[in-house]
Amino acid sequence: MSDVLEQLGRVLEARKHADADKSYVASLHAKGLNKILEKVGEECTETIIAAKDAEQSGETRDVVYETADLWFHTLVMLSRLGLEPKDVLDELASRFNLSGLEEKASRDQ
Repeated sequence: MSDVLEQLGRVLEARKHADADKSYVASLHAKGLNKILEKVGEECTETIIAAKDAEQSGETRDVVYETADLWFHTLVMLSRLGLEPKDVLDELASRFNLSGLEEKASRDQ
């Protein structure tokens, strides 16, 4: 699974400085961080709505679709900030064998 994220990270990095007229990723970078964050927020809202609808209908396709959009735009944000998917995967890996309550408590200090 991380291979997909790593590959996507490489593609996003390559497109970061591409022609904004030919690359959606480049067009987001050309518009700046605020535009990228706007897209992350938009996709987050759409994911929430899809999840609430799925709970009622039992149909989860839109949740998967919107989550993919959310992850994509979040990866664009990370790229903008000089981060890679591996940075997030490493953080998640570091949380294994640590309860969620312990992890949260460690952040509150």
